[in-house]
Amino acid sequence: MTRGRLWVGDCCSPWFPAASGTVLARHVTLWPQYGVSLDDWAMDAVVQRVCTSWTKKSRGGSEAARRNAAPTAFLLPPGLSSALHGVAMRESDSFVPRTQVHDLSAPGTILREVDGLLRVNPPEVSMFAMPPRNRRPPAVRLAPGQWLQWQINYRFVGRCDGAWSYRLETFNILYGSATPDVFLGVPARHVDERRSLH
Repeated sequence: MTRGRLWVGDCCSPWFPAASGTVLARHVTLWPQYGVSLDDWAMDAVVQRVCTSWTKKSRGGSEAARRNAAPTAFLLPPGLSSALHGVAMRESDSFVPRTQVHDLSAPGTILREVDGLLRVNPPEVSMFAMPPRNRRPPAVRLAPGQWLQWQINYRFVGRCDGAWSYRLETFNILYGSATPDVFLGVPARHVDERRSLH
């Protein structure tokens, strides 16, 4: 059985928590003309999306050490299933984690259940992100109980002042039931798309 496609913007898009921890908005894109509804997203999977963002201020010295110490995996809320656990750490917040839980309509990648496996496509990449990713890794298939860690980083140029900003995104994706500490172990699969950002 093949399910529908799941979309979302980047980790600095409005659905991610603000510094106060409140949610500004959440954008869900569905295709009613194809009979796609929120019920189609009730697959047995958990996505933890960890986003760390910074500027040149955190490229050296003590600020860089603080950024480098930012975790790429966290404990899940107890009893979490079929959900997205979003974690944002921003330089402006001293990299203090801000978390929210959402349904799986917006995991930041395309997930499909096919023939008893979970197919995970490469994470969506903004057209403004550098360096360009013209060649992406193939999709990863997970058996029930397996989890994947997919990492990718970007550089952006400010529209007004031309200042650079940076972002690291880590997707921890489990196919099956989750225990709170599942992502603190060793993943069955790891995809590293990190590149030099200098």
